[in-house]
Amino acid sequence: MFANNQFIDNILKIFTYTFEIGGKTFTPLSILQVIFFIVLVFYLSKKLRDILVDKILLKYHVDEAISYNIGILVRYSTIVVGCAIIIQSTGIDLSSLHVLIASLGVGIGFGLQTIADNFLSGIIILFEQPIKVGDMVEVGDVRGRIVEISSRSSTIRTNDNITVIVPNSHFISNNVVNWSYNEKSVRLRIPIGVSYKEDPERIRKIALEEAHKIEGILQFPTPDLIFTEWGDSSINFTLNIWTVNYYSKPDILKSQVYYALFKRFRKENIEIPFPQRDLNLRDGWEQLESVKS
Repeated sequence: MFANNQFIDNILKIFTYTFEIGGKTFTPLSILQVIFFIVLVFYLSKKLRDILVDKILLKYHVDEAISYNIGILVRYSTIVVGCAIIIQSTGIDLSSLHVLIASLGVGIGFGLQTIADNFLSGIIILFEQPIKVGDMVEVGDVRGRIVEISSRSSTIRTNDNITVIVPNSHFISNNVVNWSYNEKSVRLRIPIGVSYKEDPERIRKIALEEAHKIEGILQFPTPDLIFTEWGDSSINFTLNIWTVNYYSKPDILKSQVYYALFKRFRKENIEIPFPQRDLNLRDGWEQLESVKS
């Protein structure tokens, strides 16, 4: 019993041990209280953002990207103001911590440079909006839809339902293809090759007829077939089509076009060539004939 009382006394001494920060006396217990309230601020700021984005702004049909950015800014502002109020309520004068803040700034500059770069890039993305939530983008070998933009990184979900986390600095320092930057209508270029014996005007007529039949291809701008080149074994065209519904999954629309054209070409007896090479022997034919005999 005596040992238990002594253990409790030691624990109480630890939690009531006093020390000073910024000229203010603290105990480990008061520090834990501050940490608890800071964690509570982070939690409540996230709940506030979710309510604002998913209920209030959604009710008024605000654009998805705009409502997301508003929610992020509200959350960051709540965190900054809440943490400042908590620290000030402890009696610490924030101006007295300028030396510590300066030291942290030096540490960020040297040891946390990458994190600071991604954080600042995230702020630039939120204000300049080179990418937005809902955009279809390509970054390097990654192609998919932006589903979240956080302070350090952005989340891309591919058409294979694979989630890829990309640091925000990649969107600022690297080339990014945004398929829906201005609007979600995009042009697709589909290469087509047929035999030299076919009539190009007939091919154009058939290709455009099939393009107008496929749901998902816009009628304006109108589809068009461009005669691109005389190839080694085929005459080559490019079918230009515009779409809104398939801006995030162009391969599906291309597949529909190829299915339709293949079926129509077979019906119309239009030949789809394959690469061919002619081999000409200038010397040594006599030796081959003697070996054969």
